[in-house]
Amino acid sequence: MSRLAPLPSPDDWTAEEDRLGFFGPDSVTWRIHGDPSYHVGGLRALMLQALHPVAMDGVARNSVGFKEDWWLRMSRTGQYMETITFGSRTEARRMAARVRGYHRKLSGVEATTGRAYRVDDPDLLLWVYATAVDSLLTTAQRAGVPLTDEDADRYVAEQVAAAQLIGVPLSTVPRTVAELDAYLEDIRPSLAATPAALDGVRNLFLPPMKGWVQVLTPARPAWVTLATLGFATLPVWARRVYSMPGLGLTDAAATAALKALRTALVAVPERARWSPIARAGYARVAEAPAA
Repeated sequence: MSRLAPLPSPDDWTAEEDRLGFFGPDSVTWRIHGDPSYHVGGLRALMLQALHPVAMDGVARNSVGFKEDWWLRMSRTGQYMETITFGSRTEARRMAARVRGYHRKLSGVEATTGRAYRVDDPDLLLWVYATAVDSLLTTAQRAGVPLTDEDADRYVAEQVAAAQLIGVPLSTVPRTVAELDAYLEDIRPSLAATPAALDGVRNLFLPPMKGWVQVLTPARPAWVTLATLGFATLPVWARRVYSMPGLGLTDAAATAALKALRTALVAVPERARWSPIARAGYARVAEAPAA
């Protein structure tokens, strides 16, 4: 099996490239990952990723105490994605090295396939990577983010940098939307809604929340709205694997609801809806480069 792709070397970039990060403010990546639809796309990605029996087993097997630290684990996933996107190259590389080190220690045997695996097996990393790229792109498109076909291909090409950071062998990484679609089509026969996948999706719909949060804040209905849209925007074939056609939403209705949500959130000032990591990234690139 192919070895992991090496981490990018700081010797290969200038101080200015480090400041701008691996993507930068002119990238399609910043447009998509800084858009309100990003959060729905992230949930869609997790739901799609769960359909790979071995990848999902890696999550479930190494999630002892998962319900107790559910929000911490979710926030760490978000911090990783945002640091890779909006951080400097040094920050992104450091975060990727930390995650690689953690994954290197995890392994198991998946019951339904009998496969022994390591969490950082290249094919598992490729699956997680590809589903994230597909989910974030297609959700942005359906939400109404103005993206041409050329923008979509450019986004997939830009994300090769994210693939290298996490260790996906570059020879296997899709470089265009067509290549990404072909990969997802090829892997479909090996996907299944295992008990671990079903339990994982249930947790995404009804995550643990303190009683006062549920009663005194709109957190529960807001989260359920995001999760419902994430599921409803999955490909038809994926919803069928879950035996849940779309929670009562047609594709057209899901797209309309997603557009309405984005319209409402876009009205919120950007600095109010950006995360601290994203705000720091925009502030850093706005600074005049050192002389």
